Amino acid sequence: MKTTKNDGFATRAIHAGEEPDFRDGATGDVVVPIHLSTTFARKKVSEPTGGYEYTRSLNPTRKALETKLAALEHAQYGLAFSSGLAAETTVLLSLLNPGDHIVAFDDLYGGTKRLINHVFSKYEYKVSYVDASDVSLVEKAIQPNTKLVWIESTSNPLLKLCYIQSVAEITRRNSLILVVDNTFLSPVFQKPLNIGADIVVHSSTKYIGGHSDVLGGAVLTSNATYYERLQYHQNAVGAVLSPFDSYLTLRGIKTLEVRLERHEKNALRIATYLSNHPKVKKVIYPGLASHPQHELAKRQSTGFGGVLSFEIAGEIREAEIFLEKLHLFALAESLGGVESLIEIPSVMTHASVAPEVRAETGITDTLIRISVGIEDVEDLIADLKQAIE
Repeated sequence: MKTTKNDGFATRAIHAGEEPDFRDGATGDVVVPIHLSTTFARKKVSEPTGGYEYTRSLNPTRKALETKLAALEHAQYGLAFSSGLAAETTVLLSLLNPGDHIVAFDDLYGGTKRLINHVFSKYEYKVSYVDASDVSLVEKAIQPNTKLVWIESTSNPLLKLCYIQSVAEITRRNSLILVVDNTFLSPVFQKPLNIGADIVVHSSTKYIGGHSDVLGGAVLTSNATYYERLQYHQNAVGAVLSPFDSYLTLRGIKTLEVRLERHEKNALRIATYLSNHPKVKKVIYPGLASHPQHELAKRQSTGFGGVLSFEIAGEIREAEIFLEKLHLFALAESLGGVESLIEIPSVMTHASVAPEVRAETGITDTLIRISVGIEDVEDLIADLKQAIE
């Protein structure tokens, strides 16, 4: 029952990392057990049992998850963390030195910007934010001390794309590390390592977990040198995913592909509805032909995802009234769960971004982001209709 790289996505999502153990004394579990032990006994002083010593360093349930995540992203190595930001912190700590320069997408998740700009400010990292949808701006921003380029597979919340393969050619030419946050598309719709990325990061809280009940993050790579540094800091810093949260994430992954298919189907219907509504100024969704990078989205990925943004007519008060009249959409941060969520980035997920920076990147006070769930889409549209009218 051991999976191979030639197996289909759903097969790997269900079986990778969870092959039953038929060795003497094993029980043949179809689902990997939750190993809650924090330490592991050994018979011989010099031989940890099965390589396990202490749960922070390595845990069987977390190892199963890391194996599964690597299989899904076509990576050689996977690491699971206590949150997406913990994963990002480990990447920055492991691969950069004080004074190094980063080129980053201008429309990054607000928490990532806060991490780079403020938490790591003591290390004097330099950062240039550019509209990476124009690949030439990435190359122009490179400086002698640039070490890393950080982009998102679909940016948050303006859903901009960049041509990852072209960015990868630039980073290879300049001996830089390319990091891609693949949270929005997940490995169902895009595998950045296949098109030149060196490292993929995820907030596994989102689509990978999929049920709004587990916090987590992940880092995937096929570069052995980067992996050794990342694994060292994973253990040394200790922001690892717990065994129980690893189990919940493993369970969520098994339905990842079928969930994403429904998320995308519903998102396209809702994006089409909103784009034809007179009280909506514009809709941003890569699955619409009106999206400026629609053709790139079709060429670079196998799907468009379940997140869309739109601007409602009026001022912020009209946006607030609309949101507060909804019944099925939860007014909440986060995304990727089976239930539909809705929010105003300027006062919620991106409130930590300076107002002038939000204005410069196009995050207006009436921009609304929807994480479309897997409910009956007609019910979701009816809810939007009554609230917007």
